[in-house]
Amino acid sequence: MPVYEYVCTTCRNHFEKMRPMDTYREGVPCPDCGSPAARALSTFAAFTKSPGGEMVPMGGAGGGCACGGSCGC
Repeated sequence: MPVYEYVCTTCRNHFEKMRPMDTYREGVPCPDCGSPAARALSTFAAFTKSPGGEMVPMGGAGGGCACGGSCGC
């Protein structure tokens, strides 16, 4: 099950909750105040191992560069 990030609309508490993928749009109560929380935009990075055994970003998951790498172009 994936972990989703939420932000409480009342107390602004940020928290994570593990949920099935088919329920991520359903409301979640804040663990601090019980008010409804909205799902925050989550970002994920994908890595793989190079032939040499090093962890490298997969295509498109680079360092934010327009070309997908970490060159900063």
